[in-house]
Amino acid sequence: MERTTCLIAGGGPAGMFLGLMLARAGVEVTVLEKHGDFLRDFRGDTVHPTTLDLIDALGLSEDFAKLPQRRLTSIQTPIGGRLVPLASFDHIPGRHRYIAMVPQWDLLDLLARAGDNEPTFRLRMRTEAIDLLRTGPTVTGVRYRTADGATGEIHADLTVAADGRGSALRAAAGLGGRQWATPFDAWWYRIPRHGTDPAGLIPVVSADRVAVLFDRGDYWQSATLIAKGSDAHLRAETPVGEIMRGLAEVVPWLADRADAVRDWDEVKLLDVKLDRLDHWYADGLLCLGDAAHAMSPIGGVGINLAVQDAVAAARLLAPKLLSHTVTTADLARVQRRRLLPTAVIQGMQRLAHAQVVRPAVSGRLNIADLPRTPLPLRVFRRIPVLRSLPVFLVARAVVPEPVPDFARRP
Repeated sequence: MERTTCLIAGGGPAGMFLGLMLARAGVEVTVLEKHGDFLRDFRGDTVHPTTLDLIDALGLSEDFAKLPQRRLTSIQTPIGGRLVPLASFDHIPGRHRYIAMVPQWDLLDLLARAGDNEPTFRLRMRTEAIDLLRTGPTVTGVRYRTADGATGEIHADLTVAADGRGSALRAAAGLGGRQWATPFDAWWYRIPRHGTDPAGLIPVVSADRVAVLFDRGDYWQSATLIAKGSDAHLRAETPVGEIMRGLAEVVPWLADRADAVRDWDEVKLLDVKLDRLDHWYADGLLCLGDAAHAMSPIGGVGINLAVQDAVAAARLLAPKLLSHTVTTADLARVQRRRLLPTAVIQGMQRLAHAQVVRPAVSGRLNIADLPRTPLPLRVFRRIPVLRSLPVFLVARAVVPEPVPDFARRP
């Protein structure tokens, strides 16, 4: 019978950071990842200052600096034919005054290599957690399936569901919660970037186009927002070239790349969800990240909120796992610690959905074609508190989690 102290389902950022930190405390950890590698297009690539601080504390900053990355330091948007600055990260506190855009597979490979240096860390690729094991009401591990179809069981003191918004373990546990309607989905695609292009993050809001451009160095990682549930209809009725045509009308420096998206296979759909479990735990089971609270892509905070969940869980649970005395009350402490920042960020996202995204997607909000910067944006830009608060909450988190001493390295 296979056994480990902590079984983590899902080799994403939350699962890998948690596994590494627990292993550094001496906890026996097994992480299951259903894929054979971490290569996936259009996964969240934003690494915020709180996560960069964590990488420093874990002694991984030199290796992280070697990864291909682009630093986002400003946000600007087209208005009246010119780019208007909206915000910058220049005045936020801390060492890292930027968001690092790093391919998620590179970050996860870095964490996997760091885990390999810990004798109690084990990562099993091509192994998917498909169901929970129980003894009475208590979760005692998982049933898994490998890529070749073989099945097996791993028993554990604690099982952590870090397997994303479609979590099989959350579903198996029957945990219920609240889901909020979202007014949009997103198409993700790439546009070649030229050295003469502007830099940074560029949201575009016009009469018939809502998009966001992320500077990735040699390409723009781009998202076009569409009305919720309209993907199949639009793909059937709209030539794929319309994506770039409408964008180039608002962003003229993209006009020479009007044929950048040539096939619908190049356009990936993100089904946007926003939900939160009432209880992130059951006896023997803890849900973290999107498995506990699926986030909207607004603000790009999903990864970093999940990583903060992992830091809190590692700090609060490592001593209990070492002594094999984890209780349901201990798991409830993790939720209590992380509930406020999650609720605040989700509240901000819901407000943005209602006041900005919904009218923009429906064509009722047109900023790009205005002859001048509207008064609310001018006021926003000129009052430091208003200008800094959203950037601060996104960059530094509502409740930053202290990194436990046992996980730190020089």
